[in-house]
Amino acid sequence: MNTNIRALSLLMAGFVSVGSAGCAGGSASAGTADESVSDVAGEVRGHDGHEHHEDVCPADVPAAVVPPAGHTLKMSLTGLGVQIYMCTAKADVFTWTAVGPQANLLNDDGKLVGTHFIGPTWQGSDASSVVGQKAAGATVDPTAVPWLLLNAVSHASEAGRFSEVTYIQRLSTVGGLAPTDGCDTAHIGSLAQVPYSAQYVFYEAKAHGKVKRCGG
Repeated sequence: MNTNIRALSLLMAGFVSVGSAGCAGGSASAGTADESVSDVAGEVRGHDGHEHHEDVCPADVPAAVVPPAGHTLKMSLTGLGVQIYMCTAKADVFTWTAVGPQANLLNDDGKLVGTHFIGPTWQGSDASSVVGQKAAGATVDPTAVPWLLLNAVSHASEAGRFSEVTYIQRLSTVGGLAPTDGCDTAHIGSLAQVPYSAQYVFYEAKAHGKVKRCGG
């Protein structure tokens, strides 16, 4: 990662913490808590105290992005924001290099419950968080960023919504692809913020009993 991208990464991580205004900060607004999002089915509190969901999974989820057995759906949230790219050059080849997302995480009522930023990190308003690492991807819509499966590699010390997450799926993506032009000598270091949305499905470990997986 070059110096410019590293500096931007640190800046973004500071911008997108959940504040009293209830939205992700930075130069590109990623939506507000008043926005209504109806693509994702609602959360229902089960008798065991966990969040259970019905009909949250899109059709035809590729097998490559399905979590392994022993993990069950915990919650589903909508990510609404931008994918950020930086114009870079290597050996006189110019390209838009992915820096990371900057997005708000909304529940089915359109309520802001967290933010998503470089790492990739998902952070809740309760200060819990999870950092993921890409395990697999699949291009479902060539006009949008790929669907992904990520495994959790670290968590914040604070207990909460994200503290027991083991896997994350990025599904139902819209937009977010890198620009196809505009990166040249005159624009080295320039940023492009491309709007996108996605469904993020979070999983937790379950050793016994019925499990629910999108695509499983």
